[in-house]
Amino acid sequence: MPEGDTIFRAARTLHRALAGHVVTRFETAYAPLARVHDDTPITGRTIDAVEAHGKHMVMRFSGDVTWRGPLALRTHMRMHGSWHIYRPGERWQRPTREMRIVVGTADFVAVAFNVPDAEFERGVDVGVRDTIATLGPDLLAPDFDAAEAVQRLQARGAMTIAEALLDQRALAGIGNVFKSEVLFEGGVEPFALVGTLAEDRLAALVAIARRQLAANVGPAHAGHGRRTTGRLAPSEGLWVYGRGGRPCRRCGTPIAFAKQGFGARPTYWCPRCQTA
Repeated sequence: MPEGDTIFRAARTLHRALAGHVVTRFETAYAPLARVHDDTPITGRTIDAVEAHGKHMVMRFSGDVTWRGPLALRTHMRMHGSWHIYRPGERWQRPTREMRIVVGTADFVAVAFNVPDAEFERGVDVGVRDTIATLGPDLLAPDFDAAEAVQRLQARGAMTIAEALLDQRALAGIGNVFKSEVLFEGGVEPFALVGTLAEDRLAALVAIARRQLAANVGPAHAGHGRRTTGRLAPSEGLWVYGRGGRPCRRCGTPIAFAKQGFGARPTYWCPRCQTA
């Protein structure tokens, strides 16, 4: 599943290509989206912005003379979804049968492939009366509230810290990769209950998470794959994720692996470097 850094980069790319331009083409495989387009056409509207909200992406469209106000298209990639950007007439890298949404302008065509979660909503409802309103503080938002994120984690005292970090209602943007990487860098064992961790230790984990995600959306990231170690070599980019049985980069202890929590999500950790 794409994590917050991936969604942020995708939204930034779409925003740069589409914002300020008029929609000349809209297609969708989803009947509810098609009905909205039939009733209040998306073509003819201007794309005002494309934004990331945790693991959600929002494409904002201007209002028109036939409707009461702006529209917003919210999408969530889940496990296999992705947005691509093409020039008109350029061959798609994925088969047409995987297309779910097409938003085109005179200069670019944005295509959502295998995106399973998509809906139109009023622009004024984004983050107020929708799914996004239930999210915790977005780790990549300029106004990220670290204190609130810590409080939301503390409210999940009976959960393991690994599961709590994945709870998007606590803080938004972390997935399996960053969950394991944050806990390694913070020296915290993934099965420790949140209620057993001091506030300053939770605050440190939140700070690490924000720094790691931010480091993976900057210009230095492009073309090098996701990195948390600070090393440029692709094979040395991550501390523990995907390295079960291989030696810890710090102490040499074999990295442990287990499936954890709802959905049996993969967790990687160093038994020596990470303590409860």
